Amino acid sequence: MKVAIYCGSAEGNSPDYVNAVKALGVHLAQQGVGIVYGGGNVGLMGVIANAALQAGGQVIGVIPAHLESKEIAHTGLTELHVVANMHERKAKMSELADAFVALPGGVGTLEEMFEVWTWGQLGLHDKPCAFYNINGFYDPLFTMVDSMQQAGFVKLSYIDMIIKENTPEALLSAFIDYKAPQAKWS
Repeated sequence: MKVAIYCGSAEGNSPDYVNAVKALGVHLAQQGVGIVYGGGNVGLMGVIANAALQAGGQVIGVIPAHLESKEIAHTGLTELHVVANMHERKAKMSELADAFVALPGGVGTLEEMFEVWTWGQLGLHDKPCAFYNINGFYDPLFTMVDSMQQAGFVKLSYIDMIIKENTPEALLSAFIDYKAPQAKWS
């Protein structure tokens, strides 16, 4: 299994983010789960990659050429794919991954996660999508998504398809047990 990780290019303001991301990287590596991520060596991206690599894990990076040239590419990965742009990055990560998880991050993290979540709703894939909810980081987002459902814009089955966990063990277990909902336009 390979898990696509979407996360911040910053470490955030709490050491809890770094510590939880390190623990996740180590756990995935110890369980033989590979990581597919944005290829950077900065922020939580670098933290997850380094933790998994140090634990003997496989880490595949996918980075657009314009970011590689700014010298933020991680040079010690199992594999590094340099692609033309962000669209190619997202497509390649989706192709390589068996599951998707958003760790704490910013706008880019949300954009990437919402895209694969949407693709799952549309039946373009049947892979699990998850939020790794360190210290309740994503709780306000979950409240907003519940409001979208209550207002009639998102079916409950598409909210329920999202995995919300905060420990490495629970996250991996939820990936293994995942059952995709019926595609939206089936």
